[in-house]
Amino acid sequence: MMNPISTPGAFTELDKFMFEAWGYIIIPNVLTADEVKDCLEASVRLHEAAGTRGWAQVGKGFETEPALERLIDHPAVLPKVRALYGDRFILQSAWCTKQPAFGGNGSWHQDGSGAYDFSKLGYPIPLIQLRASFLLTDQSVPRTGNMELIPGSHRSQAPLPQSVRKSGDDVPIGHVICAEAGSVLLFHNAVWHRTYAHDGDYDRYTMHYIYSPPWVRCSDRFDNDKAFLERTTPVRRYLMGQFERPDAPFGAGYPVELESE
Repeated sequence: MMNPISTPGAFTELDKFMFEAWGYIIIPNVLTADEVKDCLEASVRLHEAAGTRGWAQVGKGFETEPALERLIDHPAVLPKVRALYGDRFILQSAWCTKQPAFGGNGSWHQDGSGAYDFSKLGYPIPLIQLRASFLLTDQSVPRTGNMELIPGSHRSQAPLPQSVRKSGDDVPIGHVICAEAGSVLLFHNAVWHRTYAHDGDYDRYTMHYIYSPPWVRCSDRFDNDKAFLERTTPVRRYLMGQFERPDAPFGAGYPVELESE
C-alpha cells in the first residue's frame, strides 16, 4: 500500500506535494517508547477522571498532564504546521480520544464546526483545522482502531454521498492508516475520514492537536487556564492565543481625525 511518509522536522518540498495531493502525511518515529508510555498513561488518567464510557474524547488534557503538554509544540510537528500557516496560528483544541475494545467503524465525516459548514467558505475548502494525531497504541496492522481516510478528497467538488455516510459503508478508495505507536498523522480538515474497526481487547488511544488561524474559536475550552498560562513556556502561551494582535482594537489603523467622528 502506498503511504505519504514524511520525516520529523522541516516541511520539505516533497511533504508539500504529498499534502496537497493526498491531504495528509504520516510521520513515523516521532515519540520514543518511553514517551508513548507516559502519554498513554496520561490519557488513561484523563478518561478515568472524566468517567468516560465507550467511544469518547476528553479535551485540554495538556493543562494537567505534562507528557501531553510537551506535544503541543513538538519539534517533529510544529515546523510543518508553521510552514502551512505562517507565523500566526493557535492550538484550537486538543482531544484525547478513546476507542473501546472491539469497537466498530465510525461514521464518514470531514472535520469542521457544527455551527458552520466549512464547505460554505469556498472551493477548495480552506485549511481551518490542521490535525496532528499522535498514535499512542499500536496501529501497524488494520482493525486496530486505525484512521481511514480517502486520499485527495479534500479537493473533491462532490461530497461523499449521504447514503454512504449514513450507512457507514466501505469505499473502494479508502486508505487505512497503518503505523506504529509514536507515529503522527497530520491531515487537512476537508479530508473525508472515519475511525476504522478495532478488534483488540484493549482500548485504543490517540492524542489529537488541532491548529487553526488565530481568529478561530477554541472548541475544547471556553477560556485558557490562568495557572497553566503562568507555568508554561512562552511558545505554548502564544499557541493558546495569548499574544498581541497588530489589528486590535479593530479599526486602530484609521486616521486619528476619523476616530472621533
